[in-house]
Amino acid sequence: MTFSDDEIATPANRTVPTDTYIPADDDDMKTIAGLVKSAKIALVTTITTSGHLHSRPLAAQEIDFDGDLWFFTQDPSSKVDDIRANNQVNAAFESGKGYLSVAGTASIVHDRAKVDELWTPAVEAWFPEGKGDSTVALIKLSAESAEYWASNEPGVVTAFKIAKAIVTHTQPDVGENKSVDL
Repeated sequence: MTFSDDEIATPANRTVPTDTYIPADDDDMKTIAGLVKSAKIALVTTITTSGHLHSRPLAAQEIDFDGDLWFFTQDPSSKVDDIRANNQVNAAFESGKGYLSVAGTASIVHDRAKVDELWTPAVEAWFPEGKGDSTVALIKLSAESAEYWASNEPGVVTAFKIAKAIVTHTQPDVGENKSVDL
C-alpha cells in the first residue's frame, strides 16, 4: 500500500489526511497549554539559510498559552539568523501527558519590559551578565496550527492498552489526537 504526500498511515492501515485542521476550541487550547506546561522544553526547528532544518532545545517561558510561545535567546546567534531569513518555525514538545507540535511564524523581540516580565533565576544561568546583557532577546512564536496527542492516563495504563491491542490485533485507544488551526 502506498500513500500520497498528504496522507499518513496509521497502525490499523487507515489513512488520515494530514491537512485536516479544525479551528481550536477552548478545550483544545487548555490541552495545548497543559502539554506546554508539563513539557517545559521544546525542540524548536528553524530553516537555515542553506535550506536545512535545524532543531534546538529551548525552554518555553511559563505563561498561559494564548497562541504565542516565548523563548529566550541570544542575538546574535545562528537561530536568530535563521529566523530573520525564514520565519517559519516549529516547536515540538514531549511530556508524560503526550506530544505537541506547534507550527507558526517567529520574530525576534528586543523588549526590555517583556524580558523583565519573563525573566526567572533559571534564565540567568544562560545569561551570566543578567537581563541587562545586550545580547538578551526573545523569540516569539506566533502559533498558526498545532497537532497534539494527549492522554491523562498513567504510562502503565497506556502500555497495557498497547499490549492488549497487539494480542487482539486492534488499534489501541491511547488518547486524543487532533490537528487544529490557532
